Amino acid sequence: MAGMQPLMTDAAEAENARVLAKLRAHAGEHAQVLTALITAQSDAIARAAQVIAQSLLSGGKVLTCGNGGSAAEAAHFAAEMVGRLERERPGLAAISLAADSAILTAVGNDYGFDAVFSKQVAAFGAPGDVLLAISTSGSSENVVQAVRTALERELIVVALLGFDGGLIAPMLREGLDITVCVPSARSMRVQEMHKLIVHLLCTCVDDQFLGEIEDASVRD
Repeated sequence: MAGMQPLMTDAAEAENARVLAKLRAHAGEHAQVLTALITAQSDAIARAAQVIAQSLLSGGKVLTCGNGGSAAEAAHFAAEMVGRLERERPGLAAISLAADSAILTAVGNDYGFDAVFSKQVAAFGAPGDVLLAISTSGSSENVVQAVRTALERELIVVALLGFDGGLIAPMLREGLDITVCVPSARSMRVQEMHKLIVHLLCTCVDDQFLGEIEDASVRD
């Protein structure tokens, strides 16, 4: 009859059950990593937000970098700073070092891909600025070199990492730079938490500029 849905075949039911089981497994793992992150890294996230806000309040800027999904997250952070997250405020100075294709290809062609971020840190960074370095593994060589240049130029480094922190975590200066390391060795879980951390950093920076409120209007 018209309008009736066809009965699900045994194969379709099995596939549906498989997908639901995978969904529940991923959601459960996500929740476990989130709980572990908040338990272990809440203080570091709060300090990172304070460092970023203080630099911006002092006339500094935030440079962000990362590769692949981390590049997207670096651009995401910069966009929320220059635009807004949920609350209206003046634009804040943030630059994604992964966004300019002309710079990336010119530097990559002339100096190699490992230098695409460090050359920009050297060009744009100043003492008191913040480098927000995002690396799932903590060992992406171009991000490592960006961190090294930032330290040489007296920027403060906030590193969003995963796994065991890789090569970047031990480079950072205790009491000055900040490591936020997601307690997971699975890339998708690390990247999911990095997105949450970016939103937390943005909203905490907004609180520093605008004062805390209980809720904010939601936008797309």
